[in-house]
Amino acid sequence: MLNPETRTARWATYAASVLGGAALWELAGRRANPAVAAPFSATLQRLWEMIETGELRASLGGSLALFATGFGIALFTALPFGLLLSRMRVLRVALSDYILLVNAMPMVALIPFILSIFGLEFGAKVLVVFLFCFFPILYNTIEGADSVRPELIEVARSYRSGEWAIWRDVMLPGTFPYAMTGVRQAIGRGLVGVVAAEFFLSASGIGQLLMTSGRNFDTAGLLATVLVITLLGVALMALGRALEDRFTAWRGLTR
Repeated sequence: MLNPETRTARWATYAASVLGGAALWELAGRRANPAVAAPFSATLQRLWEMIETGELRASLGGSLALFATGFGIALFTALPFGLLLSRMRVLRVALSDYILLVNAMPMVALIPFILSIFGLEFGAKVLVVFLFCFFPILYNTIEGADSVRPELIEVARSYRSGEWAIWRDVMLPGTFPYAMTGVRQAIGRGLVGVVAAEFFLSASGIGQLLMTSGRNFDTAGLLATVLVITLLGVALMALGRALEDRFTAWRGLTR
């Protein structure tokens, strides 16, 4: 637990860093070609206009729904699947090469195949986001499950715990910190997947907002949209870290 002086110093450092970055952005934007960059003040002004007109709210709502659906499906499939692969070595050996093959592919390169099979519907976009999110959670879950000490499993078995009880009381708590690391990685990749899906499939949401700003040479609008995506990613990853700290306090983890 940080003492008040340390907490104040940390927040003061954050504030100084943000103000310094904003000042550099402002100076660089005023000196650069308007078609390439916009000052920080102009970006904030354009962002406020997008909020007032409802343009940002409409675009962000659709993108958040897409992200939540794809990310949620990835989370609730990758976590149990990773535990299953850790517990069933034969299945892991049989599927590991295929999983590695799909993960090694550039996900953006799969979008034309997804388009040809599933069309331009919402489900196709969800599949793109799912593929971006699935593998970080899966690999970190497997690593976490492999790190569980065999002695703990043997103790659970000595108390006549069944397979489900071992999953619930031993495997899942031991895997959770690793899985949360994968969740934070998946958040960043998932946002990339949202933009990619909205770019290359039917234009909508934040992706459409980026495309429209670029076509209209609205540099301030383009930077405002990128700023929103960045802040959204930071907020979601901070939420993931807070959940990790909350549920792994019993391990004595410190940052």
